[in-house]
Amino acid sequence: MAGIHITDIESAINWWRDQRPSPDGISLCDEVKSLAEVYALMVYYRETVCDDVTMPVAARQAWLAWYDTTPDTPCIAICSTSQGDDICKGCGRTFDEVQLWPEMTPFEKRATWRRITLDATSWRFNRYAERAREGAEAATKAATAASGGV
Repeated sequence: MAGIHITDIESAINWWRDQRPSPDGISLCDEVKSLAEVYALMVYYRETVCDDVTMPVAARQAWLAWYDTTPDTPCIAICSTSQGDDICKGCGRTFDEVQLWPEMTPFEKRATWRRITLDATSWRFNRYAERAREGAEAATKAATAASGGV
């Protein structure tokens, strides 16, 4: 069972606020309401991770819609696990994470993203950061073009 970190809930709320802004400055779209309820409970109970299995369906769907807008893989096409490293120097994932990535759930992938981002020692976060951003921008443009520009 993977969990959703509170910062991902917050990012999803902010993304939905940009997608469907409040018409009057007070009311919220359904997606923000569902995510905000989860976020508020996490803050109240001082939890940093939400259980993805028991998360309310509406909040889970709203979170997954946000997740679909994020880069799928941290790969920057410089894989040192193929050369025998236990942790890739390019993206920071373990050998198993690289191998099992296509089978991982969105929640497991985000947990991996969080770990490698906090670690920030892989080349993705230093000398090849520009290359990683360019790849993410190209993937976003391709996804937008494939969806008809929506």
